[in-house]
Amino acid sequence: MIALSSDCLLFQLANGETVPCSADMISVEIAEGAEGLLDPDLLRHAASSVFHYFRVELEREAVTVTEFSLALEKVLGHLGYPIHAQDPAPAVTICDTDLQRLASEAGDSLELFFFARLRAELHTQLRQSPRLIRFRGLRGCVKQIAGVRRWSPRCEDLQDQIVAFLRQCMTSENDKSDCALVVE
Repeated sequence: MIALSSDCLLFQLANGETVPCSADMISVEIAEGAEGLLDPDLLRHAASSVFHYFRVELEREAVTVTEFSLALEKVLGHLGYPIHAQDPAPAVTICDTDLQRLASEAGDSLELFFFARLRAELHTQLRQSPRLIRFRGLRGCVKQIAGVRRWSPRCEDLQDQIVAFLRQCMTSENDKSDCALVVE
């Protein structure tokens, strides 16, 4: 492992990457409308102070961009400049899917393509890093795939298969996230 320079701090980005930065390398972007309100030297010195706080006083080698932004916001606020840091990309909290729509997309060979389509849908939703993935319309979906109007023991078995399949896919594809799965 390569040792980190004493004048560098690792910035942890939202996508999981870490980027080494020195105090001189830090650039601060100000939202439109705030241009001209802050002196660039003041902003540079405030960012250097926050950098020093994390690196020297807290003896940290890594900091998230959000932590750094919030600390810089606090420093600027104490200097009389109320700035509000914004997260560049807010995380999706809930992904919703209609199971009956997926069953309809499977066409005449319902069960054959349904499970492949279901896995693809779950994989697509997991890429958005949601807090909750919800699949709605399980009962209607099961009756549509089974080709029946009334609930039967076959429907019960198919419902259990779909739920077990989603759990298995969620476990195998979602090893690092704290995402919840709801099937209703």
